[in-house]
Amino acid sequence: MDRMFFYAHSGLRYLVLLAGVLAIGYFAFGLATKRPFDKGGRILGASFAGLLHLQVLLGILVLVTRFYYPALIGHIVMMVLAAVVAQVSMSVNRRRPQPNFALPLAGVGVTLLLIIGGIMAIGRGVFTTTAM
Repeated sequence: MDRMFFYAHSGLRYLVLLAGVLAIGYFAFGLATKRPFDKGGRILGASFAGLLHLQVLLGILVLVTRFYYPALIGHIVMMVLAAVVAQVSMSVNRRRPQPNFALPLAGVGVTLLLIIGGIMAIGRGVFTTTAM
């Protein structure tokens, strides 16, 4: 069972990173063309945040089913912080009278940097394979 959670957590990171890159591109294009924030932006932002929350949940399941080691502290802190930044930036933007692309763009950018730092905190590269 622990291997299933581990491989799901390890594989989902590619979807999270892909959603982040797509969100960066969409939000940057929207900001550059000065378009109004639309339903596509809300869906993409919510998808990115949702995938990231699923990743955190899988990470918690991996944590309780596998061995703990000290490098995980930095990984856990950075990943939870990344999920918080993603959620807050999307939620605050949605509640604005005039939502725009700037806050989600900054939020996703900071989130991706935190994710990369969190992956590196456990001694792995962003696109390296994981071993049991």
